[in-house]
Amino acid sequence: MMKTLRSILGEAPLAWLLIAVPVAGWIHQARPQNPLLVFVMACIAIIPLAGLLGLGTEKLATRVGDAVGGFLNATLGNAAELIIAIVALRAGLLDVVQASITGSIIGNLLLVLGAAFLAGGLRYPVQTFETIGTRAQVGMMALAAMAILIPSVVATIGGGKFVAQSVNFSIIVSVILLVVYLLSLVFSLGTHVHLFRGQPAPAEAEEHDEPWSMSLAVGVMVVVTLLIIWMSEILVATVEHAGQALGLTNLFIGVVIVAVVGNAAEHSTAVLMAMRNRMEIAIGVAVGSTTQIALFVAPLLVLLSLLIAPAPLSFAFPPVEVFLVVAATFVASILLVDGRSTWFVGVQLLAVYLVMAITVFGVPAKP
Repeated sequence: MMKTLRSILGEAPLAWLLIAVPVAGWIHQARPQNPLLVFVMACIAIIPLAGLLGLGTEKLATRVGDAVGGFLNATLGNAAELIIAIVALRAGLLDVVQASITGSIIGNLLLVLGAAFLAGGLRYPVQTFETIGTRAQVGMMALAAMAILIPSVVATIGGGKFVAQSVNFSIIVSVILLVVYLLSLVFSLGTHVHLFRGQPAPAEAEEHDEPWSMSLAVGVMVVVTLLIIWMSEILVATVEHAGQALGLTNLFIGVVIVAVVGNAAEHSTAVLMAMRNRMEIAIGVAVGSTTQIALFVAPLLVLLSLLIAPAPLSFAFPPVEVFLVVAATFVASILLVDGRSTWFVGVQLLAVYLVMAITVFGVPAKP
């Protein structure tokens, strides 16, 4: 047992930050009057947890393949966002939920993917990846962007009459998106799994890394995911108070802070895989997580809001959030189309994300 623990911690250089997990839990219980401190400690705690989740995913991917490994990591990584959104739904913070969906989409497409391309490009001059599977994922993102764009534009033009009907529209669209998402799993994990297989792990990585059993990899991923969910729940309880203390709007909190913290797992894993030149799984984590948010998490939240929220959630997003989703999808699709990436492509994606984050910061709060 001790040998296994040393092996796990030895491959996670930020493992010493795990002390922040119990500290954040203790401060949350003992010092609830300091929400900003609790928020900061929870953010710090998620960093090593995200690293361990990425490590477990890498070990699992060597046994089950890049396609399944990327899908599992995207699913587990999105658990934090889903928990945050569900708690916010129950609290009636629909604007925070919509903003967190928007932030997760642009964060994965621009920040996570950009960081992965930059980190991988600094080690390998040109990295390649399969384009057919990537185009399928980007196509699903375009579908989700249209599902948000159409009701949002019509609601803005049509006024209150359509807003009242947008809930029924959102329910129907949610069912369609969920069906498409399930069919995408059949496509990527069943009928066309060969399109999502990447190159084998580099020999130098295999020489220095100790292989894990299937049970150990799954066990680490499950335990770490539960801890990330715990830290995410603490973040939900403190993020609004922390935002007020820092003078931030709910839009910025949802689009940037909540999304960046929730995407920590995907960020760590995508960068790690890109640095190992395993671009299929890096893109599978970043873009796959985006499609999960757009085609699974968002429709699921719309349906759950009918049961647990004070008011139903709809796809009629504020105009600024619609623009961010459509623009991020367009930029990512342009830069992914040729199946090649360099460090400068990563810089471009990161620059677009920073421009969007600054724009959101400048949007005034609703009166």
